[in-house]
Amino acid sequence: MCIFVKNLQLKRVITILICIITSTVFSQTVRKYSNEFMNIGVDAAALGMSSAVTAQTADVNSGYWNPAGLLNLEDNQLALMHSSYFASIANYDYAAYAMPLDDRSAVGISLIRFAVDDILNTTQLIDDQGNINYDRISLFSTADYGLTFSYARKLPVEGLNYGVNAKVIRRIIGNFASSWGFGLDLGVQFESSNNWKFGVMARDITTTFNAWSINKDEFAKVQNAVEGQNQELPETTEITIPKLQIGISKKMTFHYDYTLETALNLNVRFEQNNDVFSSSFASVNPALGFEFGYIDMVYLRTGVGNFQNELQIDNTEQLTFQPSFGVGFKYNGIQIDYAFTDIGDQSVALYSNVFSLKLDFSIFR
Repeated sequence: MCIFVKNLQLKRVITILICIITSTVFSQTVRKYSNEFMNIGVDAAALGMSSAVTAQTADVNSGYWNPAGLLNLEDNQLALMHSSYFASIANYDYAAYAMPLDDRSAVGISLIRFAVDDILNTTQLIDDQGNINYDRISLFSTADYGLTFSYARKLPVEGLNYGVNAKVIRRIIGNFASSWGFGLDLGVQFESSNNWKFGVMARDITTTFNAWSINKDEFAKVQNAVEGQNQELPETTEITIPKLQIGISKKMTFHYDYTLETALNLNVRFEQNNDVFSSSFASVNPALGFEFGYIDMVYLRTGVGNFQNELQIDNTEQLTFQPSFGVGFKYNGIQIDYAFTDIGDQSVALYSNVFSLKLDFSIFR
């Protein structure tokens, strides 16, 4: 009877999440895409498992993957991550801090920066008389920032937790344009009596809204730099439509020292695209991850995700996917992880090296 009540409560929470997302999506008359840098992911341990961690995330990085997981913190934690993309042209950095408030609640804060620095601005290279002056070349950066405040709390039902994210988005394109954005995430986790874990993460449930401010004087220089191109001012508003991530995981122990954790994620977007399962209402992209551990110290990880039906030149479709691999080492509250992951699919050799560090403050106690 008790298990039945727990499952019923979980179903109700999931139903409420889905209703919120679908009603929000269809209330928007214009759909646009923004803030994709917030979907790259954090933590090399999670990326090594193809981001299939919605159900079992249980540390400081839960603020990103599912804030409900912050309830598993036993002490304050700090996380740092760095990776480079596109032959080190773009840098992706992440820092997070989380702490338990009491035995029923926890909080966290995280910051993501995705940027291309030192871009040459050649709009003033040639003056009105046609003279070239290289001293007129300047540098600028285009940077995206995501600041997230997380709060998690236990529900009266045993094993059921929820968490909320409040996000502030700041995007800057040199002196040309900048924007502010705001949004909310909602996540839940449930752990059954037989150690099965379930998780739901609803991102941008209110549709994250970005408002841009355009420097028309600077943009006019761009328009005049390329003759006959009729550049238009970019849109001044953007909307990030909601996404839903549903996860399930199970951890098994062998001979006391060995563990194997398997996890499955279903990533749902409310649009039609090239995902392996797609309709006019929504598309579903699965991700599968594995983590093999030895004495809770050494970890080997692998995963596969981002399944896409890509259209070929001969109008046939080919199924592509994104593989990932990773290793981790934890000792005395310090954990170092590494992930080797393709940023696209296995058909294009654009692999990235991701490093992350996690520090548990219990080592100072």
